[in-house]
Amino acid sequence: MANRLLEVSDLEVAYGDVRALWGVSIHVEAGSVVALVGANGAGKTTMLRAISGLLPMRRGAIRLDGISLAGLAPEAIACMGIAHVPEGRGLFRQMTVLENLELGAFQPKARANMRQALDKAYALFPRLKERAGQKAGSLSGGEQQMLAIARATMSDPKLLILDEPSIGLSPLVVQQMFFLIETLHGQGVTILLVEQNIHQALKIADYAFVLKTGEIAMQGTGAELIADPEIQKAYMGVLEL
Repeated sequence: MANRLLEVSDLEVAYGDVRALWGVSIHVEAGSVVALVGANGAGKTTMLRAISGLLPMRRGAIRLDGISLAGLAPEAIACMGIAHVPEGRGLFRQMTVLENLELGAFQPKARANMRQALDKAYALFPRLKERAGQKAGSLSGGEQQMLAIARATMSDPKLLILDEPSIGLSPLVVQQMFFLIETLHGQGVTILLVEQNIHQALKIADYAFVLKTGEIAMQGTGAELIADPEIQKAYMGVLEL
Protein backbone atom coordinates (compact mmCIF):
# COMPACT_ATOMS: atom_id res chain seq x y z
CA MET A 1 0.00 0.00 0.00
CA ALA A 2 1.22 3.50 -0.81
CA ASN A 3 2.29 5.78 2.03
CA ARG A 4 -0.89 7.40 3.34
CA LEU A 5 0.18 10.85 4.51
CA LEU A 6 -3.21 12.27 5.53
CA GLU A 7 -6.24 10.31 6.68
CA VAL A 8 -9.58 11.86 7.61
CA SER A 9 -12.11 9.43 9.06
CA ASP A 10 -15.83 9.91 9.76
CA LEU A 11 -15.41 13.67 10.16
CA GLU A 12 -18.27 15.79 11.43
CA VAL A 13 -18.04 19.59 11.67
CA ALA A 14 -20.82 21.99 12.59
CA TYR A 15 -21.44 25.70 12.80
CA GLY A 16 -23.53 25.87 15.95
CA ASP A 17 -26.47 23.54 15.36
CA VAL A 18 -25.93 23.41 11.60
CA ARG A 19 -23.90 20.44 10.42
CA ALA A 20 -21.50 21.33 7.60
CA LEU A 21 -19.80 17.93 7.26
CA TRP A 22 -20.87 14.51 8.46
CA GLY A 23 -19.34 11.10 8.06
CA VAL A 24 -16.67 12.40 5.68
CA SER A 25 -13.60 10.24 5.05
CA ILE A 26 -10.78 11.08 2.65
CA HIS A 27 -7.13 10.13 2.29
CA VAL A 28 -4.07 11.65 0.64
CA GLU A 29 -1.13 9.51 -0.42
CA ALA A 30 2.35 10.99 -0.10
CA GLY A 31 3.52 12.58 -3.34
CA SER A 32 0.03 12.79 -4.86
CA VAL A 33 -2.37 15.54 -5.87
CA VAL A 34 -5.83 15.01 -4.41
CA ALA A 35 -8.71 17.24 -5.46
CA LEU A 36 -11.77 17.99 -3.36
CA VAL A 37 -14.51 19.28 -5.64
CA GLY A 38 -18.18 20.14 -5.49
CA ALA A 39 -20.65 22.97 -5.72
CA ASN A 40 -20.44 26.13 -3.63
CA GLY A 41 -21.53 25.40 -0.08
CA ALA A 42 -20.72 21.69 -0.30
CA GLY A 43 -18.28 21.92 2.61
CA LYS A 44 -14.92 21.97 0.81
CA THR A 45 -13.39 24.95 2.61
CA THR A 46 -14.84 23.71 5.90
CA MET A 47 -12.94 20.45 5.38
CA LEU A 48 -9.66 22.28 4.76
CA ARG A 49 -10.14 24.50 7.80
CA ALA A 50 -10.84 21.47 10.00
CA ILE A 51 -7.66 19.75 8.78
CA SER A 52 -5.64 22.89 9.59
CA GLY A 53 -7.16 23.20 13.06
CA LEU A 54 -9.09 26.37 12.26
CA LEU A 55 -12.41 24.66 12.98
CA PRO A 56 -13.09 22.11 15.73
CA MET A 57 -14.26 18.58 14.97
CA ARG A 58 -17.49 17.41 16.50
CA ARG A 59 -16.61 13.80 15.71
CA GLY A 60 -14.09 11.78 13.74
CA ALA A 61 -10.32 11.69 13.36
CA ILE A 62 -7.66 13.48 11.34
CA ARG A 63 -4.17 11.97 11.20
CA LEU A 64 -0.98 13.19 9.55
CA ASP A 65 1.64 10.48 9.17
CA GLY A 66 -0.42 8.43 11.62
CA ILE A 67 -0.39 11.14 14.30
CA SER A 68 -3.72 12.54 15.49
CA LEU A 69 -4.31 16.26 14.96
CA ALA A 70 -7.31 16.34 17.32
CA GLY A 71 -7.28 19.31 19.66
CA LEU A 72 -4.07 20.80 18.26
CA ALA A 73 -3.80 24.53 17.65
CA PRO A 74 -3.34 25.69 14.03
CA GLU A 75 0.25 26.76 14.71
CA ALA A 76 1.08 23.30 16.09
CA ILE A 77 -0.43 21.65 13.01
CA ALA A 78 1.61 23.99 10.80
CA CYS A 79 4.75 22.95 12.65
CA MET A 80 3.88 19.30 11.96
CA GLY A 81 4.11 20.03 8.25
CA ILE A 82 0.79 21.34 6.89
CA ALA A 83 0.91 24.60 4.92
CA HIS A 84 -2.50 26.08 4.09
CA VAL A 85 -3.00 28.69 1.37
CA PRO A 86 -6.52 29.99 2.05
CA GLU A 87 -8.97 31.46 -0.39
CA GLY A 88 -8.15 35.15 -0.39
CA ARG A 89 -4.41 34.37 -0.06
CA GLY A 90 -3.82 35.81 3.44
CA LEU A 91 -0.88 37.98 2.44
CA PHE A 92 0.53 40.87 4.47
CA ARG A 93 -0.23 43.55 1.90
CA GLN A 94 1.93 46.30 3.44
CA MET A 95 4.98 44.04 3.62
CA THR A 96 7.27 43.35 0.68
CA VAL A 97 7.35 40.18 -1.38
CA LEU A 98 10.60 39.17 0.30
CA GLU A 99 9.25 39.86 3.79
CA ASN A 100 6.18 37.72 3.08
CA LEU A 101 8.38 34.90 1.84
CA GLU A 102 10.62 35.11 4.90
CA LEU A 103 7.57 34.75 7.14
CA GLY A 104 6.91 31.39 5.49
CA ALA A 105 10.18 30.05 6.90
CA PHE A 106 8.89 30.21 10.46
CA GLN A 107 10.41 26.98 11.75
CA PRO A 108 14.05 26.88 12.95
CA LYS A 109 15.04 24.34 10.29
CA ALA A 110 13.42 26.43 7.58
CA ARG A 111 15.16 29.59 8.83
CA ALA A 112 18.49 27.79 8.71
CA ASN A 113 17.81 26.93 5.06
CA MET A 114 16.31 30.33 4.15
CA ARG A 115 18.68 31.02 1.26
CA GLN A 116 18.05 27.65 -0.39
CA ALA A 117 14.28 28.01 0.10
CA LEU A 118 14.32 31.49 -1.45
CA ASP A 119 16.37 30.28 -4.41
CA LYS A 120 13.90 27.43 -4.95
CA ALA A 121 10.89 29.77 -4.71
CA TYR A 122 12.43 32.26 -7.11
CA ALA A 123 13.30 29.49 -9.57
CA LEU A 124 9.65 28.42 -9.65
CA PHE A 125 8.24 31.95 -9.48
CA PRO A 126 10.85 34.19 -11.23
CA ARG A 127 8.42 37.11 -11.30
CA LEU A 128 8.59 37.26 -7.50
CA LYS A 129 12.35 37.74 -7.59
CA GLU A 130 11.87 40.71 -9.91
CA ARG A 131 9.37 42.18 -7.44
CA ALA A 132 11.10 41.19 -4.19
CA GLY A 133 11.11 44.77 -2.88
CA GLN A 134 7.52 45.57 -3.88
CA LYS A 135 4.64 45.67 -1.43
CA ALA A 136 2.51 42.56 -1.72
CA GLY A 137 -0.63 44.67 -2.05
CA SER A 138 0.71 46.26 -5.25
CA LEU A 139 0.97 42.93 -7.10
CA SER A 140 -1.54 41.68 -9.63
CA GLY A 141 -4.01 38.99 -8.58
CA GLY A 142 -1.97 36.27 -10.25
CA GLU A 143 1.26 37.48 -8.68
CA GLN A 144 -0.38 37.59 -5.26
CA GLN A 145 -1.51 33.97 -5.66
CA MET A 146 2.01 32.98 -6.71
CA LEU A 147 3.37 34.73 -3.62
CA ALA A 148 0.89 32.97 -1.34
CA ILE A 149 1.88 29.56 -2.72
CA ALA A 150 5.60 30.37 -2.70
CA ARG A 151 5.38 31.52 0.93
CA ALA A 152 3.72 28.22 1.86
CA THR A 153 6.55 26.24 0.26
CA MET A 154 9.21 28.08 2.28
CA SER A 155 8.73 25.68 5.20
CA ASP A 156 9.12 22.61 2.95
CA PRO A 157 5.73 21.25 4.09
CA LYS A 158 4.70 17.62 4.09
CA LEU A 159 1.25 18.66 2.80
CA LEU A 160 0.37 21.78 0.82
CA ILE A 161 -3.32 22.74 1.02
CA LEU A 162 -4.59 25.05 -1.73
CA ASP A 163 -8.06 26.57 -1.43
CA GLU A 164 -9.38 27.94 -4.75
CA PRO A 165 -6.00 29.03 -6.18
CA SER A 166 -7.48 30.09 -9.53
CA ILE A 167 -10.41 32.13 -8.26
CA GLY A 168 -10.62 35.63 -9.72
CA LEU A 169 -7.78 35.07 -12.20
CA SER A 170 -7.85 35.54 -15.96
CA PRO A 171 -7.96 32.40 -18.14
CA LEU A 172 -4.30 32.80 -19.15
CA VAL A 173 -3.16 33.16 -15.55
CA VAL A 174 -5.33 30.18 -14.55
CA GLN A 175 -3.41 28.04 -17.05
CA GLN A 176 -0.13 29.32 -15.60
CA MET A 177 -1.35 28.54 -12.08
CA PHE A 178 -2.18 24.94 -12.92
CA PHE A 179 1.17 24.53 -14.66
CA LEU A 180 2.87 25.72 -11.46
CA ILE A 181 0.83 23.28 -9.35
CA GLU A 182 1.86 20.45 -11.67
CA THR A 183 5.48 21.59 -11.39
CA LEU A 184 5.28 21.47 -7.59
CA HIS A 185 3.78 17.99 -7.84
CA GLY A 186 6.65 16.98 -10.10
CA GLN A 187 9.05 18.12 -7.39
CA GLY A 188 7.44 15.69 -4.96
CA VAL A 189 5.12 18.08 -3.11
CA THR A 190 1.93 16.45 -1.78
CA ILE A 191 -1.08 18.66 -2.55
CA LEU A 192 -4.70 18.75 -1.35
CA LEU A 193 -6.56 21.01 -3.76
CA VAL A 194 -9.98 22.65 -3.58
CA GLU A 195 -10.78 24.26 -6.90
CA GLN A 196 -13.80 25.81 -8.63
CA ASN A 197 -12.42 24.86 -12.04
CA ILE A 198 -13.41 21.22 -11.72
CA HIS A 199 -12.23 20.18 -15.17
CA GLN A 200 -8.71 21.49 -14.59
CA ALA A 201 -8.60 20.10 -11.05
CA LEU A 202 -9.54 16.60 -12.20
CA LYS A 203 -7.05 16.76 -15.08
CA ILE A 204 -4.11 17.12 -12.68
CA ALA A 205 -5.47 15.06 -9.75
CA ASP A 206 -4.23 11.56 -9.03
CA TYR A 207 -7.38 11.02 -6.97
CA ALA A 208 -10.45 13.11 -6.19
CA PHE A 209 -13.45 13.28 -3.88
CA VAL A 210 -16.75 14.92 -4.75
CA LEU A 211 -18.50 16.63 -1.84
CA LYS A 212 -22.24 17.21 -1.96
CA THR A 213 -24.04 18.94 0.92
CA GLY A 214 -21.45 17.88 3.46
CA GLU A 215 -21.01 14.25 2.39
CA ILE A 216 -18.77 12.37 -0.04
CA ALA A 217 -20.93 11.65 -3.08
CA MET A 218 -18.30 10.10 -5.36
CA GLN A 219 -14.59 9.34 -5.43
CA GLY A 220 -12.08 7.93 -7.88
CA THR A 221 -9.06 8.85 -9.94
CA GLY A 222 -9.13 12.19 -11.69
CA ALA A 223 -9.38 10.42 -15.05
CA GLU A 224 -12.30 8.27 -13.90
CA LEU A 225 -14.29 11.20 -12.58
CA ILE A 226 -13.67 13.51 -15.52
CA ALA A 227 -15.09 10.83 -17.81
CA ASP A 228 -18.06 10.05 -15.57
CA PRO A 229 -21.43 11.08 -17.12
CA GLU A 230 -22.82 12.07 -13.70
CA ILE A 231 -19.95 14.49 -13.14
CA GLN A 232 -20.30 15.89 -16.63
CA LYS A 233 -24.03 16.37 -16.17
CA ALA A 234 -23.82 17.84 -12.67
CA TYR A 235 -21.03 20.29 -13.47
CA MET A 236 -21.66 21.01 -17.13
CA GLY A 237 -21.98 24.70 -16.27
CA VAL A 238 -18.47 24.84 -14.83
CA LEU A 239 -16.66 22.18 -16.81
CA GLU A 240 -14.57 23.28 -19.78
CA LEU A 241 -15.30 20.30 -22.02
